[in-house]
Amino acid sequence: MILDRFRLTDRAAIVTGAGRGIGAATAVALAEAGADVVVAARTEEQLRAVATQVEAVGRRAVVVPADLNDLDVMAQLVDSATEAFGRLDIIVNNHGGWMPRPLLDVSPGHLERAFRYNVSSAHALVRAAVPVMLRGDGGAVVNISSMAGRVAPRGFTAYATAKAALSHYTRLAAAELAPRIRVNAIAVGTIATSAVDVVVKDAAMLAFIEETALVGRIGQPEDIAACVVYLASPAGDFVTGKIFEIDGGAERPQVDLG
Repeated sequence: MILDRFRLTDRAAIVTGAGRGIGAATAVALAEAGADVVVAARTEEQLRAVATQVEAVGRRAVVVPADLNDLDVMAQLVDSATEAFGRLDIIVNNHGGWMPRPLLDVSPGHLERAFRYNVSSAHALVRAAVPVMLRGDGGAVVNISSMAGRVAPRGFTAYATAKAALSHYTRLAAAELAPRIRVNAIAVGTIATSAVDVVVKDAAMLAFIEETALVGRIGQPEDIAACVVYLASPAGDFVTGKIFEIDGGAERPQVDLG
């Protein structure tokens, strides 16, 4: 049956930024598809709640509270997966983001820090994970990028530049790691998360977002999680080096701080 191709029975995954929002929904979705999951983020209490949901569907969860700005943490996540599960098949680089500010207020240091958090950290995890993945059956990497990397929202110079870099990093990594490890990214639109709450200040702004999406609504974390399951599962075995635009059909900036 076609649905069998979406199963991840006994696979092992790492999901970063997994305490809430897209990361939490992704960790639970992978578990529902059959995977065991290492969940990492800053706040242990949030991670414990996600782990409870993972365990409720009969899968194992390992909680790793960590500052994902610390690149050395990434090797620890890989160690946690191999120690708990004996294998590693799936990486979801979901952590990321950066506060908006006008172009002339973006110092070189601000830009570099955004790049480190969104790109360098993803590379650090890929670099640590690949040797372990290749000892097994290979696997899949899914990077969570943003539609901001292909449009031009005012006020998001650092974030959008970093996400554009992450999208192209995805293509480069896919070329080097093929055929045993597939690397894809999701360019997400505006998703109903706490991060969006920071910049969506009122009902008028929310209404604008809904109007710019052809589907007429803001995205939900599960919309992204469903795509992650596809890309990580055998259903996506013929896909690598691609950027999936899961944005409700939006073709212009949905949040513009100019």
